[in-house]
Amino acid sequence: MTIETGLTAALTLCVSEADTALAWRSGDVPVLGTPRLIALCEEAAITALAGHLVEGTTTVGLSVRLDHLHPVAIGSTVKAEASLDRIEGRRLVYTVTAHDDRGIVAAGKVTRVVIDREAFLAKSTA
Repeated sequence: MTIETGLTAALTLCVSEADTALAWRSGDVPVLGTPRLIALCEEAAITALAGHLVEGTTTVGLSVRLDHLHPVAIGSTVKAEASLDRIEGRRLVYTVTAHDDRGIVAAGKVTRVVIDREAFLAKSTA
């Protein structure tokens, strides 16, 4: 299996009360919360790798830079897209964007690192 630049994925989310800043405890307004939006963008990045990772490996998040540009109301649909732009050794750098029916909601970069699952989990035990 090979990881190459250009891998893409897109996911949609119909915003519910569970997705709001209130629910994620990141604010006090009933609109799509930034942490939920980041999770959606990371999920798109992970989905772009489906079928391209060597067995026993996975990716973990290293960094997220995201500008959340406008609010999205409950009941609206937002679409997150991720495109693998650069491969720097084990680091995978994606451009991510999110749109709703009014236009761009967010844009930024997500960096994930390819790791050996067992070795990584062994480091996490006390």
